[in-house]
Order: sequence, then structure tokens, then C-alpha cells
Amino acid sequence: MLKTAEDYDNSLILNVDNGKKVLKISLSKKKNNYLYAPGQEIYFSSGSFGWETEDETVNVCRNRIFVIIGLFLFIYLVIVIRLFNVCLVDGIQINREAISYYRPKSGLVFPVHRANITDRNGVVIATNLPTVNLFTNPKKVSNAKLIAQKLTEIFPDISYEDFLIKLTRRSSFVYLKRNISPQQQAKVNALGFPELEFQPSEVRVYPQKELLAHVLGNTDIDNNGIAGLEKSLNDRLSSSTKDLRLTIDLGVQYVVREELIKAKKKFNAERATAVLMDINTSEIIALSSVPDYDLNKRGFKDKDIKFNFATLGVYEPGSVFKVFNTALGLDSGKIKITDSFDATKPLKMGRHLITDYRVPAKWLTVGETLIHSSNIASALMALKVGKTLQIKFLKNLGLFDKIENLEIYEKGRPLHRSENYWQDDTVATTAYGYGISVTPIHIITAFSSILNGGIYTPPTLTFESNRKSKRVISTQTSKDMRKLLRDVVIYGSAKNANIDGYEVAGKTGTANKLENGKYVKGKNITSFVAAFPVSDPKYALIVVLDTPKGSKETWGFTTSGWNAVPTGANIISKVAPLLNVQPNYDLDTQRLNVYKSYTDKN
Repeated sequence: MLKTAEDYDNSLILNVDNGKKVLKISLSKKKNNYLYAPGQEIYFSSGSFGWETEDETVNVCRNRIFVIIGLFLFIYLVIVIRLFNVCLVDGIQINREAISYYRPKSGLVFPVHRANITDRNGVVIATNLPTVNLFTNPKKVSNAKLIAQKLTEIFPDISYEDFLIKLTRRSSFVYLKRNISPQQQAKVNALGFPELEFQPSEVRVYPQKELLAHVLGNTDIDNNGIAGLEKSLNDRLSSSTKDLRLTIDLGVQYVVREELIKAKKKFNAERATAVLMDINTSEIIALSSVPDYDLNKRGFKDKDIKFNFATLGVYEPGSVFKVFNTALGLDSGKIKITDSFDATKPLKMGRHLITDYRVPAKWLTVGETLIHSSNIASALMALKVGKTLQIKFLKNLGLFDKIENLEIYEKGRPLHRSENYWQDDTVATTAYGYGISVTPIHIITAFSSILNGGIYTPPTLTFESNRKSKRVISTQTSKDMRKLLRDVVIYGSAKNANIDGYEVAGKTGTANKLENGKYVKGKNITSFVAAFPVSDPKYALIVVLDTPKGSKETWGFTTSGWNAVPTGANIISKVAPLLNVQPNYDLDTQRLNVYKSYTDKN
């Protein structure tokens, strides 16, 4: 039953205040004549009881909503700033060592990333490709014989017995086949054996195959370096995603290797090697040794093809050492460029005689000593300088020690007598490259320092190496040596390298081959060192042939001028344009006129 206002002692009067309905308490006992329906709103004046109005309530709710929205915006802003800082500023830090050794219970291993290797122009020469490994838990294998039979059909290079042994092994994890192809993976899946599982992995591949075999080396099945640069820089390559950029020029490398292969075949040599170097920075532009092998293939039984002659092949270099002997004499001040030496008769050293091969029996100047490659005159020059200065000079050229900083793992250590046993006979024979054995990389590095102005810089294959240069001879001595070695190419045994326009300077070397402690008659190791263009040297080259054979074309001769020199000339004529070496034919014309006057007098 509805009640009216009359039922209360104090009547409620509904008034309108500024357009708002309010309920006011009246002290009057006057009865009201209207009723309040159920649900009808009754508003109270804030002035009467302190209750809020409608507008005040809405404002409070609105303010609370704004506060909550602002709080959410602040939280999202903090998250966005943190993500930006982690992903774009600091980068995502990955503990690769932990990942590499982590193996979950399923047997899966996160593939180890290995940095790419590129040549100096950014061409990729070593990279990784994704692959998978086939593995199983032998304890879960229910039908080992059937699985082994089926796998043999997919992988014919592995015998049934080998698969069966792996499938019945007492272990919870075994590799059945590493680095399988997508086609092989599909065939294994089609067998329907749940025991056979796959593990994501990576395989190292070499797009250029044999081209850089002895520079790069290769990796094992777990992507760890086992030879060459891959081994010596294994930590760098396995811990960084940054490409490793080499000083090698792929185009030049191709030319050098092709010419070596031709020379090895043409002269029937056992092996051949060549190194092309920036003469001023000692950056190696090309390094090749043949025979070589495809880096993508493993398991070669013939270790001979893996031998890096350029950095590991220690040998007696012969007459190319006369370059260092002459530079020593001139720089010491004990030899003047106008001095002459008696080469009219053999030089007796104890029980041995030092003789010449096809050299005029007369007094020879310093220049003629190099042109005719006289052992006698070179020995007399060295004896005049003496043991102490000779040893000090050779050490300063790095010819007594292994080149430690060179990035290739396989490096040979020079062989020489102890200083206590370094007597006059050693001084004399060392002058023309006997009694001391070094590698081709030792020779070309020291040769570069003689012709580049006198600065020795250790060789390198990367742009990341830290090297210190040092002066080994004076600038004037270096200039004198350029002229003397240019004359060797114009007038001497290196005439076949006198390429029009490129001003080649160089020196030949032919040394008897030492086998089992004895020199073998008819077996030689021939060398040719060169620089071009000699008026402003840019590049240095060494070519070495091991045991070249005579032919009708060489009139049966096996000396350097008939094999190593033309090989070097072919390389220079083809790589000079690639290296942007501009030919200068004017200087060649001047040299030709000088040569004609020289031949007329002699």
C-alpha cells in the first residue's frame, strides 16, 4: 500500500531550486496531496545532509577513468621504450657458448652460427647453409634390422652393418647421418618410423671450391676449423656474426691459380705456388698452391694435396737471396754500387769450391753480379760485410723466424745454422741462398721491403690484423735496388718477364733440391721474385716451381729463366689490368735504347 506524505509527522516538500528537484525538510505539519511512485528518484540537497549532486558524481567517475587510462598509457610507454632500447640500441645479446653446449632432453642442439668469409670486394667465399641431422634414441628402436635396411637404401654410402650397430647401441642418443639433403629427409619421413628424428644444423660450404683451398682450409662436421684460416681464426668466426673480409681479390686469385696449373702441367713440376702482394702494405692479394682440392669434399687420403707450399714449404731459395745480400752490402756502407769483385776463378771455402753457372769469368760490378747471378761475387760481397751484420740484417727481414701473425695456420719455420756455428762458409753460401731454408711467403715479404722504400710490414690476409712496420734499409738503398733489379729483367736471366709497359724488376733463383740430406742431380726448385711497375712499385710477386722438367721448348733446361720467369710474366700481364696498373710505354722505349747501347758495347 502506498503511503502519502501525510503519514509522517514531518512533511516532505518537493521544491524546485534553480531548475533542480530537491527534497527539503519542512517543519510544517501541512499535509501534501501527492504520492511517490516506486523507483521515483528523490534528490537530496547537499546543503541539508551533505549528499552529492548528480553533476558532482559524474565528475568523480570521469576523473577516476582518466587516471586509470593515464596509468595504462604510462605502463605501455615504459614497455615501448624498453623494447626499443633492447632491440634497436643495445641489440639482443645471445650467449652463443651456452647455446652451443645446450642439449635438451629431446636430443636437439641449436645450430652453431659461423660468420661468412668474403674477398676484399665483398664476394662470399665461405658461408653456412641450413641442414638437418638424422638421429635416434636406440632404446626406443623396436625393429633395428628393418630400419637399418631401409636407411641403407636411402644412404648407400653407409653400410647396413654400420646402421645396425648404431641402432642397437646402448645409449639414448646417436647420430645416424649428419647433414642430409631435403630429398633424403623426405624419404626418411616417408618410411614412417617415429624413432627417427631430425635435428636442425648448419653445414659450411665454399662456393669457389678449390680456388682458395690453401687460404681458407676447412671445418669438421661440427663446424670447427681444422685447417687454414678457418682453424687459426676459429674463435673469431664462431663468436661473431660479422663477415670476415679478406685482402684476397677473387679475380686475381683465379688468374694466379690458372697460370700455376698450366705451368705445373707444362713443365711437369711436382707442385707450384705463387703469392701476389701489395708491396707497400703487405696485404696478400692472391695466394695459391697446386695441387689443391675441393673444400666441399672431405676425407681425402692423399695428404700431399693439402700441403700449402706458399706458407709451409721451407726450401733453399738459391739466387733470389742475392737481392738481400746486395741490399745488405749497399746499406751497410761497406759496399759501393761501383765496386767490383773477382769472379775469374772459383772461390775456395775450406774443402769446398764456390763456382758459377754460365757467368763470364771476369771482375763483376755490383750490378753485373745480379745480372749474371754470380755466386762467387756474391760470396765475396758477403764476406766483406761480415757475419754479424749479415745475421742482424736477415733477422730484421724476418728470415730467421716463423711469421706468427699471418692468419693461415700452416706456417713453416726457417732452417739455419746456430749463430755459434755461423762461420765464413755459412756467410758465403747464405749470400746466394744455400745453407738457409725459408718459405715463399718469407721471401716475398722481405723482397717487398727492399723495393718499397725500405719499410718491412708483416704480411696479412685480413683487414682486422694489427701490424707494426719498421725500417730495414734506407730509401736511397731501396731506389738503387730498384734500378739494379730492373736491369736483371732487361739484360739478365729474367728477360722473359720484360713485359711492355709494366716495368718489371726482379730476380731469378735456381737451387738444387735437397732430399734425405743430399742434393739430387737434375732436380731443382726454381723461383722468380718481381715487382711492378718499378718506377712506382705497387705489387710484388713470387712464383716457385718444385722440380720442373726440361722439354724441347726449354731446350732441356730446368733453370728459373725457362719456367718460373715466363709463368710470372703471364701472371703479371693478366693481373696488371685487373689491378688498374696503367702501362707506361715511354719508359720502355728509353730502356730499349739503353739496352741497345749496352749490347753494342758488350
